[in-house]
Amino acid sequence: MGSCLLSVAEQLFKDLQRTYTQTKQIPDDLLIALRFVFGPCALQALDLVEKHSVKCVTSPSGRTVFQVLGGSGRLYTCYSSCHYCPCPAFSFSVLRRTESLMCKHLLAACLSQAMGLCQQEQVSDQQMTHVLSGQTEANT
Repeated sequence: MGSCLLSVAEQLFKDLQRTYTQTKQIPDDLLIALRFVFGPCALQALDLVEKHSVKCVTSPSGRTVFQVLGGSGRLYTCYSSCHYCPCPAFSFSVLRRTESLMCKHLLAACLSQAMGLCQQEQVSDQQMTHVLSGQTEANT
């Protein structure tokens, strides 16, 4: 997927942020555009957002990660800054086959951030080290 498509995706997130902030709804044309750009994972990602499955975890040192509770109950730590999720779908569809821009977890993180629906959690730098190493959830 080229940088042109990433630019389109970024513009969609900006449009979503502007529209959702004002109306608390996603217009049909924006839903269609999300589905067109992100494929079937767009609706799955919106479902995760609706279920409040996305948490933005930040530390005093400025590190930020997203923790997304997947449909199977597994917690995925996603990195929007470097565009990465440890889930199998990301490895297969995004990295190996390059047929998607992102998996549903990473997309849910981007959407929840744009919509202002992301749960926020502050942790210590030591706790963030544990989160980044995959040892634990942020609040444990």
